[in-house]
Amino acid sequence: MPKLKTNRGAAKRFTKTASGRYKHRQSHRNHILTKKSAKRIRKLRHMQLIDKSDEKALAQLLPYS
Repeated sequence: MPKLKTNRGAAKRFTKTASGRYKHRQSHRNHILTKKSAKRIRKLRHMQLIDKSDEKALAQLLPYS
């Protein structure tokens, strides 16, 4: 069998946790920040876990993670 290719776009956006779940950075934090409240920007600071229903698809994109 040939080696499987990792989806490089997904590899840059998602990381696997020690428990086997995936985490990602939240969106809406790049530009046009002046109209967003400080509370909203602060809440977007942290990484978030991927939903359970998306984990199977993500595991195929990242076969060796």
